Amino acid sequence: MIQRGVKILKGLQVAIDGPASAGKSTVAKQVAKRFGYIYCDTGAMYRSVTLAALNQGIDVHDQAAVAALAQRIKIGFEPGEPEQRVFVDGKEVTAAIRSNEVNANVSAVAAIPAVREEMVAQQRQIAAAGGIVMDGRDIGTTVLPNAQVKIFLVASAHERARRRFEENQRKGIATTTLAELQAAIERRDKLDSERSVSPLTQAQDAIRLDSTHLSIAQVVDEISAIIKKSEAN
Repeated sequence: MIQRGVKILKGLQVAIDGPASAGKSTVAKQVAKRFGYIYCDTGAMYRSVTLAALNQGIDVHDQAAVAALAQRIKIGFEPGEPEQRVFVDGKEVTAAIRSNEVNANVSAVAAIPAVREEMVAQQRQIAAAGGIVMDGRDIGTTVLPNAQVKIFLVASAHERARRRFEENQRKGIATTTLAELQAAIERRDKLDSERSVSPLTQAQDAIRLDSTHLSIAQVVDEISAIIKKSEAN
């Protein structure tokens, strides 16, 4: 739902892509709030399917079973503090979809063509009216290829691991060592980049933004300036 009292000059589609733990979701949420845009958490959608499969004892490599599950479950979002709340069939899964087990299996689920087809259809429906910020791995290349603003947000693997490690500590989540997290992120990058369906890749018309040495506020300011420029055109 678009915030009341916030005037939108143009309902732009903003696509923010990049590797795991680059800060896409955090940045996308803040950018959406600044412009009064809708935020669609695409990663949470795939994580929700993954969690549902794990909870129901479905092998994440059984493509037919996972695809059927994706069509059955209902994924929803609600505003929340400090983060948006995520629901599957009415049950909150905000914290559960960030578990290490989901992290280890979500790439396999996201690579299933029928699952991606179902999620992309839902995402495009949400974005049709414009005034939306969407983040993921293939938003600018596959989901919203005609988005007016495309950002490819990157950071070094070490910096991304450090951010994830500190985030887990703040949330009190039992986690692995920093070195193990970095190794896991590097493996995830390889899987996401080499998968046959919608691999992680920068759209030709996307602006590459390296956040390794930038704060979240600085990244939000950079992207906001790009959006304002596009709105003026």
